[in-house]
Amino acid sequence: MSRQETTMGGEAARSPRIVVVGSSMIDLVAYADPLPAAGETVMGSRFQQGFGGKGANQAVTARRLGADVTFVGRVGQDTFGPMTLENLRAEGIDTSTVKVVEGHSTGVAPIWVQADGTNRIIVVPGANQALTAADVRSEIADLPAADVVVCQLEIAEEAVAEALRIGRSWGAVTILNPAPARASAIELFSLADWVVPNETEFALLWGTEATDDEVRRASREWGCGLIVTLGERGAIALVDGAMVRREPPAVDVVDTTGAGDAFVGGLSFALASGLDVGAALELGNLCGALSATALGTQTSFPTREAVEAHRPAATG
Repeated sequence: MSRQETTMGGEAARSPRIVVVGSSMIDLVAYADPLPAAGETVMGSRFQQGFGGKGANQAVTARRLGADVTFVGRVGQDTFGPMTLENLRAEGIDTSTVKVVEGHSTGVAPIWVQADGTNRIIVVPGANQALTAADVRSEIADLPAADVVVCQLEIAEEAVAEALRIGRSWGAVTILNPAPARASAIELFSLADWVVPNETEFALLWGTEATDDEVRRASREWGCGLIVTLGERGAIALVDGAMVRREPPAVDVVDTTGAGDAFVGGLSFALASGLDVGAALELGNLCGALSATALGTQTSFPTREAVEAHRPAATG
């Protein structure tokens, strides 16, 4: 991977360096409308198997935008493990810190998608949960310092905490996407420069909707910067006490699976590139919106060229 690329504006610059410590999954996606109720069987219209996992998704998005990405994670001793590694390598991601764990399955995510693009997901972490804090220290020890370190909650919290601490020691921007949301993870928030929940996750963690006042209160209590994604309404961020809002471009939604991860990947790339938070929200929104226009997870993530093509309309 070249360390010398061009920025989104076209000038030559060092490629931003991002370390993603997180999960990889095999997505098993069934499309049906309506989705079945409890005890009901319905006929589906389509099935698709693909690569996912919040960590891998965010890594792929950042890499497609031009970041130099290292992924730290674990896969199982099954047919899905080698497939996952090959997919990450094909994307140009450094997988030297991804190991196979004996006696564990690779993570899987059965996903149901209905006609309007909304989805329901069950995550079975498998080998992802075998990644420990000691593993993270060992894997990261010899890596060059990154501009951004990104984590999620599909791996053990001890591993997340260690990754964020190391990121802080490097002087990197640390980002935590608290998904799947759980109350125990709130203790990790002060280790992150930016905690990035969606509006549902924010409500689960804080107990109210993501109004301006509630986001301010939560940010103070949790001791972190907050960025909340709002689906088709875009995203908000609390910056120096002021609320920054950005709306996404209008698109024809086909499948929202992975759109939140595309947002975080775009946001991470922007912050690693030195863009301000407003510009980072715009790029995250654009990546998420473009992802929602195609079926699947990683297969729907935009390339750098696709982002560049839509960027003038999104920002002008």
